[in-house]
Amino acid sequence: MNFNEYRQHGKEMVDYIADYLENIRERRVYPNVSPGYLRNILPSSAPVDGEPWNSIFGDIEKCIMPGVTHWQSPHMHAYFPALNSPASLLADMLADAINCLGFTWASSPVCTELETIVMNWLGKMICLPEDFLHRIGGPGGGIIQTTASEATLVCLLAARTRAIREVQENDPQSMPVEINSRLVAYCSDQAHSSVEKAGLIGLVRMRYIDSDDHLSMRGEILTEALLRDRKDGLVPFFVCATLGTTGACSFDNLQEIGPICEKNGLWLHIDAAYAGSAFICPEFRCWMKGIEHADSFAFNPSKWLMVHFDCTAMWVKNSQALHRTFNVDPIYLKHENSGLAIDYMHWQIPLSKRFRALKLWFVIRNYGITGLQKHIREGVRLAQKFEALVLADSRFEIPAPRYLGMVVFRLRGDNSLTEQLLKKINSRGRVHCVPASLHGKYVIRFTVTSSTTTNDDLLRDWAEIKSTAFEILGSVTNSPSRARVSLAETRERNENFGSSLLLANSPMSPKIVNGSFAAIYDAADVFNECMKTFGRLRLHARDSPAMRRRIRGILMSGKQFSLDSGMDLVQGYASCARPLSEPGASNLLQVKEDEDFAGKSDSTLSIDKSESTIGKAQ
Repeated sequence: MNFNEYRQHGKEMVDYIADYLENIRERRVYPNVSPGYLRNILPSSAPVDGEPWNSIFGDIEKCIMPGVTHWQSPHMHAYFPALNSPASLLADMLADAINCLGFTWASSPVCTELETIVMNWLGKMICLPEDFLHRIGGPGGGIIQTTASEATLVCLLAARTRAIREVQENDPQSMPVEINSRLVAYCSDQAHSSVEKAGLIGLVRMRYIDSDDHLSMRGEILTEALLRDRKDGLVPFFVCATLGTTGACSFDNLQEIGPICEKNGLWLHIDAAYAGSAFICPEFRCWMKGIEHADSFAFNPSKWLMVHFDCTAMWVKNSQALHRTFNVDPIYLKHENSGLAIDYMHWQIPLSKRFRALKLWFVIRNYGITGLQKHIREGVRLAQKFEALVLADSRFEIPAPRYLGMVVFRLRGDNSLTEQLLKKINSRGRVHCVPASLHGKYVIRFTVTSSTTTNDDLLRDWAEIKSTAFEILGSVTNSPSRARVSLAETRERNENFGSSLLLANSPMSPKIVNGSFAAIYDAADVFNECMKTFGRLRLHARDSPAMRRRIRGILMSGKQFSLDSGMDLVQGYASCARPLSEPGASNLLQVKEDEDFAGKSDSTLSIDKSESTIGKAQ
């Protein structure tokens, strides 16, 4: 392919990608294929002669797309987000064309320098302490790693180097291998599996701290574990705290853990892979309290900040620990500015690095801080909406609090019911979720992952989940239901109760199914709340002698009536109210005097307009 052909086919590919992302809602989110499907389509050996581009391009839909799990789909709710954006995609087109290998400053100066600048931008956006930022003469700074898993491993290895060094200072005869065999790292039982993997690679013990009822690692239990291990002759050296766990997006208590790590000389690494992006919004930074005690911090802009994979932002307070762990200095990697500029090969496991800073730079500039904040807040709002849908269905429960853009839910009852529900949902491919286990409860994780998700998408997905749950449970009667309050019990609990819902006969009143519980509420409270709502509605109720007689009877009886009867009363008042939009109407909804209503000539009802609300958006 020459460059003229590249221009033509490149434009075709951009159009294909744009069409794919624009119409992704129409695709089945989870593929309907079995392992080995591609082996039956593609030849077993590579072609001897080159093939025309049209043939290659045509195989995208034929071979590739049938096996794709569409992570950008608004119906993709598994895992955490893995977003992209036009600005990010365009940046990688340029980065791939440049294709520099940024192991030293000299290998491509802009690759290193842009990374230091955007990492400072990002650190300031989430209000990291200045110790984590690149400063002239300062030891701290940020680097873009491939994944949060790699960031955790890098920091654990650096902490291991520091711990061995400290032990040898007090006991020069100790061998590094012997010291390493006594090292212990700590994390919550809710921490990501990558923390365990880092321990396996580092050949150190990993101690799991039991989380509390809110799935959070706390200081007291960590302290007990430290004391036990020291008593057994072990050497605690590293703690990984999680902000936004994978199972339930819970948060470890940094304000308790941080001072303990500082006091005991432990390296505190913070894994905020998902939640870190939300810290660009001031209202979500409450979970960062205690961050000043950390030695390292990492999160994934490639999850929620519109930057496509791979891109993990990692900061350290002191990069010297990284240098001692990863420093290599062959002559062919030296340059005349060695020591004067950052060489990122000393901050990471691989030698080389891609020009990832370019896509982060493009995205931050294209969206701006306010645009990215709006995106994060919309994801949280949609999760709140889904949470409300789940809570409204008595067959389901939410066993852990919702944080940010993720909701965990399950069917009430045995774990097998929820497991069946998830398997059936995923097998149909229209919605995709994954499970988690929270203190023995099997739950379904539902994360708002796509930047194109709408209210309608959530309603469609919830309808799919509900209908599948109905199949699993067999019928509504077999599913858990809310307790009903019988009429007899209501009368026993409230002697002033004067009318049941069954006797409410006004066709103009809204009927409430299973609303007998409202009959035991205080009449004034019910009436006042109803009038707050009706104060903002312009009703066109039909007036009639029957309605007037009914309302007069309610007022004269002096008894406490059901909500349904109370609504007749409210509607009767509201039907003769002067609408607020009429000329001359004040800030009060004035109900005209009517002797038929109260039997008094001075009866006037006023409702403060400012208190009349139907509801506010989440």
